[in-house]
Amino acid sequence: MKYIFIVIVLAVVVIMMSCKSRSTLEALPTDAWLVDVRTPTEFQSGSVPNAVNIPLSTIENSISQFENKGNIVLFCRSGNRSNQAQEILRSNGIENVYNGGSWKEVMSLIEAGN
Repeated sequence: MKYIFIVIVLAVVVIMMSCKSRSTLEALPTDAWLVDVRTPTEFQSGSVPNAVNIPLSTIENSISQFENKGNIVLFCRSGNRSNQAQEILRSNGIENVYNGGSWKEVMSLIEAGN
């Protein structure tokens, strides 16, 4: 019984995270500043065109780079690091931040012409 409960809770969390990511992508601004928060090595292996690389580990020391930007879309490999970066930026007064999820999701959205 305990294991069934754990499986159900995990399934609900996965569904909620999936829905959050999709709804964020549907609202992706076309004029956004695109920020890949993966490591430089990951970024060099492929990313979204015109994106800048500001790794999650440097976000707190890079707040000034996000000030006075229009809409900002953060992304990474899966959406977890971009979610953490979004929380850090919002806690520092940067409100116009979207978690785009994975870089491949953002790339697909751009290629689809959204």
